[in-house]
Amino acid sequence: MSAVSSRLPVFPWDRLEPYKATAAAHPDGIVDLSVGTPVDPVPAVIRQALADAADSPGYPTVWGTAALRDALTGWVERRLGARGVEHANVLPVVGSKELVAWLPTQLGLGPGDKVAFPRLAYPTYAVGARLAGAEPVEYDEPWELDPAGLKLLWLNSPSNPTGRVLSKEELRRAVTWAREHGVLLLSDECYLELGWEADPVSVLHPDVCGGSYEGVVAVHSLSKRSNLAGYRAAFVAGDAAVLGELLQIRKHGGMMVAAPVQAATVAALGDDAHVAEQRARYAARRTALRAAFEGAGFRIEHSEASLYLWATRDASCWETVGELAERGILVAPGDFYGEAGERFVRIAFTATDERVEAAVRRLAE
Repeated sequence: MSAVSSRLPVFPWDRLEPYKATAAAHPDGIVDLSVGTPVDPVPAVIRQALADAADSPGYPTVWGTAALRDALTGWVERRLGARGVEHANVLPVVGSKELVAWLPTQLGLGPGDKVAFPRLAYPTYAVGARLAGAEPVEYDEPWELDPAGLKLLWLNSPSNPTGRVLSKEELRRAVTWAREHGVLLLSDECYLELGWEADPVSVLHPDVCGGSYEGVVAVHSLSKRSNLAGYRAAFVAGDAAVLGELLQIRKHGGMMVAAPVQAATVAALGDDAHVAEQRARYAARRTALRAAFEGAGFRIEHSEASLYLWATRDASCWETVGELAERGILVAPGDFYGEAGERFVRIAFTATDERVEAAVRRLAE
C-alpha cells in the first residue's frame, strides 16, 4: 500500500511551530497574526438558530434543506448580482477547504490531467491536484496557460495571501478563455465581502459570465464574514451540471453539512447587520496594523481586500518571521504560498483588539 501522504508536502503550519513557541515566550504573551482564524464571537442570531436546531436526530441531506437552498440562491442573487439562480445552481459543502482539497478527485481527475492556480496561492489548490494524482500548474495570468491537459482552473479574488482583487475585465477574460478551451473554472471568492480599497466582483455576475453559468462555479464560505470557521459552513454556486455531478458523488460519500449548521447558515445569510459589524472591527484592526508595520519599515503590497496584509522588508520571509517572533508576534512566511512569496510575510488582522494594540506597541519599540 502506497501512502497517499507521500504525494503531499510537509504540512506548512507544522514548520511554524518553533517560531510560535518563541513568540509565546514573550512576557506579555503571543500576538498570533499567522493563521487568520476568527476570534470574535459568533453572532447571537446564528447561535440561536444553531441551538433551535440542536434536536436533529435524523440524517441531514447532502443537498440541504429547501430553506437552506432558498437562502443560498437568495443570497447569491442579492449579494453577488447573479440572475436566475435556482436550487440546481447551489450546493452546501463541509467547509471550503474540504471542497478545494477533494474537488479534483470528485471530478475524476488523475494522471495526465492538470490543475492550474495562481503562482501565489492558497496551498490547498496544489494539494487537491496531488491527492487526485493530477499535475499542479502555476500561472501568472490564466489566459497565458497551455490548455493541453488542463481540466481545472482556479481563480482567487480577493486573493489569499496577497489581497489582490481581479477586475471585471480580468474575470471576464478568464471566463472567456476557459470556455473557449473547455476548461472548468472555479472561482474562490471566500473573501469577497472583505474589500477595503476595492469592490470585489463575483464570477457569477452577469457582466462577467454573460448571464450563463456554463463552465463556471464560485466557492463561498461563512468562516470569515460570520466568524463561523468552527461550523464548517460553505457552499458552491454556478453550473448546474457540475454541481449535479458533485451532488451524486457526495451522496455516496456521505458529505453532509450537519443539520444545525444548515439552520445556522440560513440565519447567517439572512442577516447583514452582523457582517457590517464584523467588517468594522476588521477595518479598525487593519488600519492600526498597517500603520504599525509601515512605521517599522515594512512595505505593503496589494492588500486591497481579504483579512491579510502582504508585507515585505526585502528580506527572507523566515528571517522576518524569526525577528517578529522575538517580539512575540507570529506571522505567516510568504513561501507557504509559493516560491514567489519568499521575501514576504502574510499578516492576519484577526486578533482581538487588545492583541492588536499589543502588536502596535511592540512594533513601535
